[in-house]
Amino acid sequence: MPRAGLNRTAVTEVALELVDAGGTTGFDTLTLAAVASRAGVAVPSLYKHVGSLADLRRLVATESVTELTRVLAAATIGRAGSEALRAAADALRSFAHAHPGRYAASQVAANLSDPADAELASRGAETVAVLAGALRGFELPADLTTDAIRVLRSGIHGFVVLELGGGFGLPDDLDRSFALLVDALIAGIARLAPAPQP
Repeated sequence: MPRAGLNRTAVTEVALELVDAGGTTGFDTLTLAAVASRAGVAVPSLYKHVGSLADLRRLVATESVTELTRVLAAATIGRAGSEALRAAADALRSFAHAHPGRYAASQVAANLSDPADAELASRGAETVAVLAGALRGFELPADLTTDAIRVLRSGIHGFVVLELGGGFGLPDDLDRSFALLVDALIAGIARLAPAPQP
């Protein structure tokens, strides 16, 4: 049965549901046919609300980045330094477990030369700003902040992707391993700060 009041927002919500239902590959395998089927309409009806599959994927990525940013902001507010980074890491991992498809979609980088990606770029910049705020307590030189964010994201993302993909086969406690990873990332980032002057 077709959904009442189908519009651009509703189509995006249906796509988000499908993306998460598809797990870690849900974003990559998203199709207009699947969205139309879930919404109870024919594929041509979707074109009243989205221009193409690329347009829909951009909407899903933008909403996913927005959600992730809200989660990170809520986790880090009022915290600084290592406490903020641990909270951000835990929040990111929890988001990936709860919404594996949206997590994958949130990793899509905007094409800064494409006007159609302007909103996605803006939302991505907000995520970076939250992480930069969490790093503020480390008093890093400004030119190293982007590097530190990339180090943090890469380490956590690698762990999360391996975990969600079943890449850790040993029975040892994954929570402990993740905590050790975050400790190592924090220690590495702390070393980027200039030494205090005597």
